[in-house]
Amino acid sequence: MSADAIVPYASISPFARGDGVETRLIIGRERVDNPPFTTGTTVFPKGSAAPMHSHNCDEQVTILEGRAMAEVDGVRSELGPMDTSFIPADMPHRFVNIGDGALKILWIYAAAEVTRTFTETGETVPHLSQGDKV
Repeated sequence: MSADAIVPYASISPFARGDGVETRLIIGRERVDNPPFTTGTTVFPKGSAAPMHSHNCDEQVTILEGRAMAEVDGVRSELGPMDTSFIPADMPHRFVNIGDGALKILWIYAAAEVTRTFTETGETVPHLSQGDKV
């Protein structure tokens, strides 16, 4: 680990989440000592989605490319580039790619240790672990 101030995006290895979905961890405990937050990107191919889930911390999601249907606590909203959502801890949510191409999101978690709880099963897994799939 280090305290590097610059992280070239091309140097970050993608984490395959299934169904062609890829996540890249930009800042987190794996890269920086004692970070106050965790950030990264996820790319969803056309027609793919994240399952309904919640986290142990607040989350901000900004759409970088494409079109998304955000479902947050049962409310659906269509989002495009640079539209942003704030999702409180433990609130069920998901993003669905409704565009003609890839959907790329930037996410920021308000914690260094992040978990994902799948709404359908109630299973909680560490963020970006082998169980953290779509």
